[in-house]
Amino acid sequence: MNKISDEGEYLTGKLLLAMPSIGDPRFHKSVIFMAVHDEKGAMGLVINFQAPDVEFGQLLNQLSLTSDITVDLEAVKMPVMSGGPVDTSRGFLLHSNDFQQDDTINIADDICITGTLDALKDLVRGDGPEQALFVLGYAGWTPGQLEDEIQHNSWLVLDADPSLVFHDKAQEKWDMAIAKLGIDPGMLVGGAGRA
Repeated sequence: MNKISDEGEYLTGKLLLAMPSIGDPRFHKSVIFMAVHDEKGAMGLVINFQAPDVEFGQLLNQLSLTSDITVDLEAVKMPVMSGGPVDTSRGFLLHSNDFQQDDTINIADDICITGTLDALKDLVRGDGPEQALFVLGYAGWTPGQLEDEIQHNSWLVLDADPSLVFHDKAQEKWDMAIAKLGIDPGMLVGGAGRA
């Protein structure tokens, strides 16, 4: 079984920060919230790329959510994030822990995921969480794949901070995360060293 460290820690609830040398343009300067990481693989949500040409209000109309509820226009302004290349039609509500439904999964102390239409209905009614991101799609790894990528210097790992996860300027999240680590982005290089 491949684990991230000798202590056997998995990265559920952590952030992955793409190194400049990642090599996959889909993940250039990406910040990924890790929803699941165990011996079966990993799944995360990219939280700093806005989905091109997708507006939350349009999405609600496509889902026919506006016909049976009163829509909170402020909630409709929520950006839709492009969570990764896998299953891009599947949506997730990544949110603060002040909102719970039967299918809500508590990932970290302050961060949860809910994936139902009822969560979106509550959100647009104004009954949703205080902080939230709507994410389409996800990033996935097979068993051992993420561990191998980390060993090859593709990712940095950081504790998930709600102020970073839910920051309203998505394009600034990677720089903010690197600054939290105390790293000068100009000093980041690709390739893994071996002693």
